[in-house]
Amino acid sequence: MLTTDTTRIPAQELPGLPAWKDLKTAATALQQVQVKDGSIPEPADHAAARACIETIVESIDQLRPHLEHDGEYLGLVQQDLRRWEQDGFGVPDFLDSLVAFHPEQARVDGLPHLVLFPMYTQNGSTNRFVEAVLVQVIWPEFIADLEAGDYSNKLFVPIRFLDFTPGYDTNSAVLFPESVAVRSTPTFTWGGIFADREAARFRRVLKAAADITSLELPPGADELAEDQHLAEKTFVMWDLIHDRTHMRGDLPFDPFMIKQRMPYFLYSLEELRCDLTAFRESVRIERDEKRDDATRRYAKLVQYAVIFDRIFRFAVTGNRVRNYDGLGGQLLFAWMHQHHVLHWTDGELSIDWDEVTGVVVELGARIEDLYWRSIDRPKTAHWLAAYQMISETLTPNPASVWAKGPDALPLDGPPRGLTDQVLDDEFPLSMFYEALERKIRPVIESTSGITGESPELDESSEPGGAARESA
Repeated sequence: MLTTDTTRIPAQELPGLPAWKDLKTAATALQQVQVKDGSIPEPADHAAARACIETIVESIDQLRPHLEHDGEYLGLVQQDLRRWEQDGFGVPDFLDSLVAFHPEQARVDGLPHLVLFPMYTQNGSTNRFVEAVLVQVIWPEFIADLEAGDYSNKLFVPIRFLDFTPGYDTNSAVLFPESVAVRSTPTFTWGGIFADREAARFRRVLKAAADITSLELPPGADELAEDQHLAEKTFVMWDLIHDRTHMRGDLPFDPFMIKQRMPYFLYSLEELRCDLTAFRESVRIERDEKRDDATRRYAKLVQYAVIFDRIFRFAVTGNRVRNYDGLGGQLLFAWMHQHHVLHWTDGELSIDWDEVTGVVVELGARIEDLYWRSIDRPKTAHWLAAYQMISETLTPNPASVWAKGPDALPLDGPPRGLTDQVLDDEFPLSMFYEALERKIRPVIESTSGITGESPELDESSEPGGAARESA
């Protein structure tokens, strides 16, 4: 098995090497002359591009001794760069290097990788520019034990940022092979999730939200807010279970909805189903006395993370155009409130932690029952049933056609006619969230590009008592 001593210097020192700095500068310069599909169409830019390629190739040679475990892949990256150059900088094709990159085969805690591809970054850039990212695997022992047991997920690679080019100075927290420019689609064998970014933005938003709402954090949750490494490992556990859930259970449709046109609220339910499965399984693990104390502790922390990230950050992040993650957060908050375990009284938020577990698990069971029943339903009937389930808890937009019921919808036409009738903001923010969003928006915006090494908000930027007075 590979160990972290395969590098000649600690992984954290890689960003300080001149070779990495030169590579990063050259890759960033290439982005200035690339167009959306990754090509460099202007012949006048080719000389500069060739110089950048030369620098990147030489830098990889200098970095290779510190990344011996990626030797074959790095050599093919160099070949793909040279071929792209020789072909006149058309649409890049990095299939050969992509299929040789297998971070899932060496999930060793602390192991670094240099990832370099022309690719877009989810929740970041939609351009297939050359991006370079130094990452480090996060694979604590308790996660290895969970993955080797009941929670197998061979594709899952949790990572943290060491350094990156501009495409990742964004909200993107994933590294997916699907985003790489290739001539044909290979079988994908891994997916990376930046647990350090997830943990860092969670911590920053949770602190602000608790301050704004006067919420007293329970023991454990307050530790999450203060300890980056504790939060990272918690998010790795959450992500491990969430990610594997997408392809498990009674599934009436492709859970990733590849090339499917569906109402965005179905995406909401799918993502929420996976999060609530992680919540339920974490409850089970926490209560399993055969588990070691560390695993049971993280299982409890996952429950706090799911609730707080969903009801605070997810609900008010992004715009209101088909915001499926936002809708999922709104649904969880309203469900908890209407089941009397979450209270907004006298301008303060409180949660009955002794009662909340059963209520949250019940929402997950409702979604799973919807899926189970929908296997026997036509597509449009499933859509209508999903909408009805959500609208029992959340109030639809007063202008909604869907809210008027089946008689108002074009059921005699193709399914896309129904999708077209869904408003961009089918379920608007409640008055609680309108007030919260105004106060917490600057904090959420400040998390773009955040990593586990980012400094905390200074005192002047944190919302304080004056904000609470009008909450």
